[in-house]
Amino acid sequence: MYILVLESSTTSAKAMLYDTEKGTYEVRTKAYTLCYDDITLHDAENVFKETVDLGKELCIGKKIDIISLGGTWHSLVLCNTDMEPQTPVYLWSYTGAADLCKELRKDKRYMKEFYQKTGCMVNGIYPAFKLKLLKEKGYCLDNYLIAGQGTYNMFRLTGERVIMDSMASGTGLLNIHTKQFDADILADLGIKESQISRLVTYKDTFPLSKEGAQMLGIEEGIPVIPTGPDGGLNQVGAGALGDDVMTFSVGTSGAIRLTTQKPIIPEEPSTWCYLSPKAWLSGAATSGCCNCIDWFKNKMFSPNTTYDDIEKGFGNIENTPVFLPFLFGERCPGWQDDRNAAFFDIKPFHTANDLYHAVMEGVLFNLYQCYEVLSNINGIPKKIKLSGGILHSSYWTQMCADIFGTDMEVDNVEHSSLLGGVALGMELLGEIQDVKDFITESTKVIHSNLEMADIYAKKYVRYKYWYDKTI
Repeated sequence: MYILVLESSTTSAKAMLYDTEKGTYEVRTKAYTLCYDDITLHDAENVFKETVDLGKELCIGKKIDIISLGGTWHSLVLCNTDMEPQTPVYLWSYTGAADLCKELRKDKRYMKEFYQKTGCMVNGIYPAFKLKLLKEKGYCLDNYLIAGQGTYNMFRLTGERVIMDSMASGTGLLNIHTKQFDADILADLGIKESQISRLVTYKDTFPLSKEGAQMLGIEEGIPVIPTGPDGGLNQVGAGALGDDVMTFSVGTSGAIRLTTQKPIIPEEPSTWCYLSPKAWLSGAATSGCCNCIDWFKNKMFSPNTTYDDIEKGFGNIENTPVFLPFLFGERCPGWQDDRNAAFFDIKPFHTANDLYHAVMEGVLFNLYQCYEVLSNINGIPKKIKLSGGILHSSYWTQMCADIFGTDMEVDNVEHSSLLGGVALGMELLGEIQDVKDFITESTKVIHSNLEMADIYAKKYVRYKYWYDKTI
């Protein structure tokens, strides 16, 4: 049997064709080409088409048995009654609602009630507050259907306006305890539940439409699994549905997640709590990771300079500057979406390579802050599974294990979220009894260097000093 997985990520389209008999797969990825100048905005139809085009390439000559969709949490697009986009897609990284949320957070009671009810902080990444912003800008929300890139992709392929409960848990509109849209939050926004896509689970498949079949070059009627969030799918694909297994992804943004059997929401807002396709997730996420690395490289080095070239130019790393990685605001642990990035402790002898090293450190120090909070809530995990673009740099990967002061496992696959989509498909096809039976083996372990861990621990103190100074 063949499973087709299509994912619209933050910066690129992805497709995987998985052969269940052989246990092999082929992956295609492509950076989006038709984009706005503002990288926090997407064109819904362009992203959809570029994602589907990749899938079509893989489907040639193949009989597809099921299609599984994936995408990012927190995107928002307003559509007319024909589901034609009337606004850009506002991504998780869009910070337009930062000032609005800053004012709302002054009401501590409102902030705490919203957090305890939804598992989401009062922060501009969430569609609930993007909707508030659009309302303030003069949009009459009554006139629109409310979607995200993932739900738009599902509609274009099936004609169905549905949203997986796991994806909905990242909107700020869902009550994390009842798993239903919250009537009070909808009333506060002045929207009706009928304007939002209908809540479903991953087990609710819908047939591929005639139009969707033509675009993919395959038969209509093939079951399509609604779009799941890449973070939740990553947890499935990494085989991290058991207790005490933490997934740690460092890509465009960063996230650490633990599967829990009930909602875990601390008294003081810090971590988030969403649904995975199978249970709940207790996690933390940061906005600045590989996007910070790419920003510095593109701004400070010549176009023909490679990442390896920069790393070869590292000298004494004990006295590099401090970097606060908030180019796109702060998510966890402080949730200051209007926070700015900054360098501190720059000396005359510092070079561009030293600053680059500081960026690498700052990204990981921010994630380590999150790790400390998450471990205090859930306990120290027995196993950490590392994934994402960080793995392209062996230096940065080793730095990660050293900063965290613990060993980390690296799976033999690069695309855990795509494999999560495969796992859902295999369960629904009867190839496995449960997605928990889908296991990926780790190929290597990154061992923490105790000497370097001590150096980074001292540098983390400097990072925390400047972090606290700039709150």
